Amino acid sequence: MQPMIILTGPTAVGKTALSIKLAKKINGAIISADSMQVYKHMDIGSAKILPEEMQGIPHYMIDELEPEEEFHVVRFVEMAKKYLAEIYDAGKIPIIVGGTGFYIQALLYDIDFTDQECDEAYRSSLETLAKEQGAEKLHEMLQTVDPASAEAIHANNIKRVIRALEFYHLTGKKISEHNKRERQKASPYNFAYFVLTDDRAKLYERIDRRVDDMIEQGLVDEVRKLKEMGCHRDMVSMQGLGYKEILAYLDGELTLEEAVYIVKRETRHFAKRQLTWFKREREVIWLDKGAYHYQEDKILEDILTILQQKNILHN
Repeated sequence: MQPMIILTGPTAVGKTALSIKLAKKINGAIISADSMQVYKHMDIGSAKILPEEMQGIPHYMIDELEPEEEFHVVRFVEMAKKYLAEIYDAGKIPIIVGGTGFYIQALLYDIDFTDQECDEAYRSSLETLAKEQGAEKLHEMLQTVDPASAEAIHANNIKRVIRALEFYHLTGKKISEHNKRERQKASPYNFAYFVLTDDRAKLYERIDRRVDDMIEQGLVDEVRKLKEMGCHRDMVSMQGLGYKEILAYLDGELTLEEAVYIVKRETRHFAKRQLTWFKREREVIWLDKGAYHYQEDKILEDILTILQQKNILHN
């Protein structure tokens, strides 16, 4: 079995810095499991790692797509598998770094989301319904046929709500049950799944500070340029946290102060949802920064010990 290391955790917890240190120690290469950093021109709002911060470590899935391109779990797995092959060929160990738990799960357990038929007419009728009656209406429909999916999928994630309704419409089965069966699969990799975490109050403080920093670094200008390039709110990329709110400010729907307040609040909610997701995953190793008195080298030491125990690293 090929080795794979996952280093994840809520947004703003400090994954990037730790991943670089780890990669240097183990001859690793990093694949980003982030739904926003894959886009070019979207640097500040996605907290993208800068080339000089990479310290010579190969990074994949960063700056690969144009903002108008679609990025979803199927595309992530396709691209990631191609890069995994390159990393193994180069004799390196892949480290999957990022906070999109759904993507990580699909790659780790080789979950198949592609075999599902589609019904274009039904899909477009749902899209029309969402436009005319709002996202909540669709979410209510999903609640009726598949309550577990309705709980897992946010009402604003219209794409996934439609996918779940379409799956039910075509198969008469719940996508939540299909996905649950897929999740029971054993991983084809020899893996270690680390979740970096921190005290919630400290994490929320870091999130607020990070949003303030993004504004100082020029997030408004970044979104303005994207808008000038023709990017609009219906694009998957522009629905990212920080982008849709600043776009609403530029469109005169919010004041900058309101937009910043919403970004902070929504990012805190997002971090909370990420933690809930990771708690449900199997075979997760939690790394609580507080328990290590915030000494990153101690965390790193423990990671290396665990990797040796799992035969991912050889002495």
